[in-house]
Amino acid sequence: MQALGLALGAACTLSAHGQAASAPEAPASAAPAAVASHKVRLATSMGDIVVELYRDKAPKTVDNFVQYVKAGHYDGTIFHRVISNFMIQGGGMKPDMSEKPTRAPIPLESRNGLSNVKGSIAMARTMVPNSATSQFFINVNDNTFLDQPNARDGEGYAVFGKVIAGLDVVEKIKDVETKPKGPHQNVPAQPITIKKATLE
Repeated sequence: MQALGLALGAACTLSAHGQAASAPEAPASAAPAAVASHKVRLATSMGDIVVELYRDKAPKTVDNFVQYVKAGHYDGTIFHRVISNFMIQGGGMKPDMSEKPTRAPIPLESRNGLSNVKGSIAMARTMVPNSATSQFFINVNDNTFLDQPNARDGEGYAVFGKVIAGLDVVEKIKDVETKPKGPHQNVPAQPITIKKATLE
């Protein structure tokens, strides 16, 4: 199973750099803004989520995700891992917790300037950097420790878009009851299904 490959119990250390009031610096986010190339609607059993994708920042990742959408891969999959203060993960498993077949893994595009902030969508992977296939996660908090510059493994997780509608649905999903199911942890007690994923 594709896992986020990180220790959830690990403490994250954030440091603040004091700046003299007379010499303000441009924010780190002064890089050119991402340009939306696609929109995808995830019609779930708890409501619709619409994400916009940034091919200019993560071309291989976006092309991969769009191919899975067009192929109907996400239809009938579930959000199989939900951690209320972290993220919701889906895109690869059926309600019986079996994995759907996938194409070959893609290169990791985590050095693209996009951040794992609340509402962003990123690719799930194993501990191996270039291992992402179809599974993705939506951040429900600002998880900037997953960004490449901050990542413990030096690689991070590739953000490739953000939620532009249905963040309330994401909030509902993150708060569902979860339980272990076989070897899997944090599985919603009642399956949350992606009924259909479509390009808009």
